[in-house]
Amino acid sequence: MSFDYDLFVIGGGSGGVRAARIAAAEHGAKVALAEEYRMGGTCVIRGCVPKKLMVFASSMPTAVEEARAYGWQAELGAFDWTGFRARLDAELDRLEAIYRRGQSGAGVTVFDQRATVASPHEVRLADGQVVSAKHILIATGGTPFVPEFDGREHVMTSNEIFKMEALPKRILIVGGGYIACEFACILEGLGTGVTLWNRSPLLRGFDAECRDLIVEKMAARGIAIHTGLVVQHIKKTEAGLVVTAGDGRSETFDAVLYATGRVPNTAGLGLTEAGVTLAPNGAVTVDAWSQTNVPSIYAVGDVTDRIALTPVAIREGHAFADTVFGATPRQADHELVASAVFTRPEFGTCGLSEEAAREIEPVEVYVSAFRPMRSAFAGGDEKVLMKLVVSKATRRVLGCHIVAPEAGEMIQLAAIAMKMGATKEQFDATCAVHPTMAEELVTMRKPVRHA
Repeated sequence: MSFDYDLFVIGGGSGGVRAARIAAAEHGAKVALAEEYRMGGTCVIRGCVPKKLMVFASSMPTAVEEARAYGWQAELGAFDWTGFRARLDAELDRLEAIYRRGQSGAGVTVFDQRATVASPHEVRLADGQVVSAKHILIATGGTPFVPEFDGREHVMTSNEIFKMEALPKRILIVGGGYIACEFACILEGLGTGVTLWNRSPLLRGFDAECRDLIVEKMAARGIAIHTGLVVQHIKKTEAGLVVTAGDGRSETFDAVLYATGRVPNTAGLGLTEAGVTLAPNGAVTVDAWSQTNVPSIYAVGDVTDRIALTPVAIREGHAFADTVFGATPRQADHELVASAVFTRPEFGTCGLSEEAAREIEPVEVYVSAFRPMRSAFAGGDEKVLMKLVVSKATRRVLGCHIVAPEAGEMIQLAAIAMKMGATKEQFDATCAVHPTMAEELVTMRKPVRHA
């Protein structure tokens, strides 16, 4: 049987474009890709990249304060959101163009429109065209979740926050995960008054000791944190958005950001009709090869609800292309994936939290908490926390957690050692680089507790 394409990819995010490019450029497959919004997906267009640029912008007031303490005559004027957003939009346009050139250079046919699955070997485009493909890859990512309540039309999500016409003076952020906490820190740093509501403690699932320090520092910066609250309804008035919680309290804000998590973006894709099994939350169910129960249909990235991180999606897409088109079968490795949370302070983590490790085996916990040299000299109250969770039986480092400026940069390097199976004694045998914050990772000699 002949097909129009060897591979049709639905979704132009990090996982989809990597799979398409590798299949076409390195393995000679005839590939098409459909993206209904902008090439680059969540990470490049409305996630990691613009968020990190906003993190940089929000850190400038602290940098200027420190500069004065170091002898510089430094002053900071008002933040120009309009000017910043113009530069941000230009940078995203530049990055999207790079992604497009990568596809065209590889010989991938790109359709700038929505595509859905019509059958195990057919894709229907928004213009009505139906094309056939030997293999179909679903790479549509995730989408923000907003529950049903009166007034939900007045809220924005992380998809829209980068397109605000002006910075709000008062914002309510609903949610307690890393996206909610990151934007709380960003907007507070840009001068917005931030209130955060969540039904449960913040950063649930992360190491508790690190989480507690981050939340403590967020509150110290002036972020009003309230847990145990659920939005009942929102009403738009001349004074702003009046938000009423389940306990009856009401507050008025200029904007409300819902950051209550993301769900797999599979609604209306025709997957169920094609026989593909979906999880209760809509995620595409796949095996270790990213293959669904329908042999011709695969899925990678956030849409599978495995590990919702861009580098993971890229590796899954690459492994898929090598396996199906390169005759070099391999699975994406989901073990010991490091990640960073760009709060203030920043949080880098790899491996098991202390709580998770204790559930598996006896462990030793090593902790170092101190004031970093740079901010301490400037009179700041920043605090760094370094933590290693170590197996008593094997001495392997099961978890490494860092709360500190540039924690994301440090955890990347620690993850290499952990991936190689490094033991605590091998960390200890590594000579420290002084004076640095990271040297604490190799100088903690005595455990603070056994569990």
